[in-house]
Amino acid sequence: MAKEVKKDSGELTVEQKLKTLFELQTMLSEIDKIKTLRGELPLEVQDLEDEIAGLTTRIEKIKSEISDLKSAIAGKRVEIETAKAAVEKYKTQQENVRNNREYDFLTKEIEFQTLEIELCEKRIREFTAEEQVKSAEVEKSSFALEERQKDLDLKKSELNEIVSETKQEEEKLRDKTKELETKIEPRLLQSFKRIRKNSRNGLGIVYVQRDACGGCFNKIPPQRQLDIRSRKKVIVCEYCGRIMIDPELAGVEIAAKVEEAPAPAKRTIRRKTAE
Repeated sequence: MAKEVKKDSGELTVEQKLKTLFELQTMLSEIDKIKTLRGELPLEVQDLEDEIAGLTTRIEKIKSEISDLKSAIAGKRVEIETAKAAVEKYKTQQENVRNNREYDFLTKEIEFQTLEIELCEKRIREFTAEEQVKSAEVEKSSFALEERQKDLDLKKSELNEIVSETKQEEEKLRDKTKELETKIEPRLLQSFKRIRKNSRNGLGIVYVQRDACGGCFNKIPPQRQLDIRSRKKVIVCEYCGRIMIDPELAGVEIAAKVEEAPAPAKRTIRRKTAE
């Protein structure tokens, strides 16, 4: 008893491969239509999410800088109090000096601590001004973040509404495409995907229309048309590179081109003139 041999994708005839490819093309075109329906919304949502992430990072960084400025201001105020205490101590010591040398030394220390106080006060003013600028930046960025978040919520709502309407249909189409891809040999499938990717309209396989390629509409030589109709090998357009099949295999009815018969030449009838 002969064993039944199960055909794999490599045992499909060329006709079966072409028919499967065209069916796959149809499924992918339907998925493309769904993507077109969504329009630019997915990209807009992604851009808004990236912008929000950038604003959030910026706000956090500025807040960290403000915190550092506040710490620096607090440190300078401590230095001022320390310097003031030193000035008071040196002034008290001046009252009990024993010679001019000690008095001059204490005077210089008082001057130095006074300069330190002035420098710290200057730094506090600078840090305070910088803190105010950065606080304004945080307020401005926070307002922008709030506006972008509103835009994102609106775009997501629109996108989710469209996705919910088409999700079930898209999932069915994707399951069907996966099933069809398993029936096509990997090499042919890879070529088809490459052709489709390089095509502006996303068509990797087209049927012949009025003796021309259905993709670029260039005329196909008669012998090549016979090869396409024979379905014995995979034929690609020499102009655009798309795979070509005959309309009958694609399940498309093309109206036969009716050639009009040339109009008969008018005969000039000469009538005899009565003598």
